[in-house]
Amino acid sequence: MGPRERRDREREEIRTKILDAARELFASEGVDSVTMRRIADRIEYSPTAIYFHFKDKEALLAELCDSDFRAFAQNFAAAAAIADPMDRLRATGRSYVEFGLTHPSHYRVMFMTPKPAHEDSALSRGNPEEDAYAFLKSILAQAMAEGRLREHLTDLDVVSQVIWAGVHGVVSLEIAKCNDAWVDWKPMADRTNLMIEVLIDGIERKKE
Repeated sequence: MGPRERRDREREEIRTKILDAARELFASEGVDSVTMRRIADRIEYSPTAIYFHFKDKEALLAELCDSDFRAFAQNFAAAAAIADPMDRLRATGRSYVEFGLTHPSHYRVMFMTPKPAHEDSALSRGNPEEDAYAFLKSILAQAMAEGRLREHLTDLDVVSQVIWAGVHGVVSLEIAKCNDAWVDWKPMADRTNLMIEVLIDGIERKKE
């Protein structure tokens, strides 16, 4: 490895370290409360070093969101290969929950932390390979086209958002574990599987 390649690798490692620290702080303290100086202190760098890699907090947050949402969408690659839309929906739900539980800080920042609108994303909106919402809609669009959904379910976005809300609720409750001392929490797998089946039962057209 030559000097240039070594410098590029070191630069990428530092950027990753900054993003990881920022993600943890955003998840625990909120985006608005975290400053670039706070991120620099977390990894024992000077603020000047942080600004060498990101011009401001908005640029850092934009790259963090693009990186995490891209990884999130790519998490559904295995489910995408399933031909039957309802089975694909089941697999997608399980993959969604697995991602949230495996990457709780990612999930908190992505879906549980208020942040400014991100308009200048490098991701391709509407591309199922990079846009997880588009991937979900593509599954339900196929199911709708094949007559697999209940007749009154004609608004694709409404159906998609309700499905999303259901699995999000399971994940966010597990991450937050609110009222932990008051609730006899059942195994996560049981809650996940039941939620997915309840959602599918609610939208699937019954065979006559």
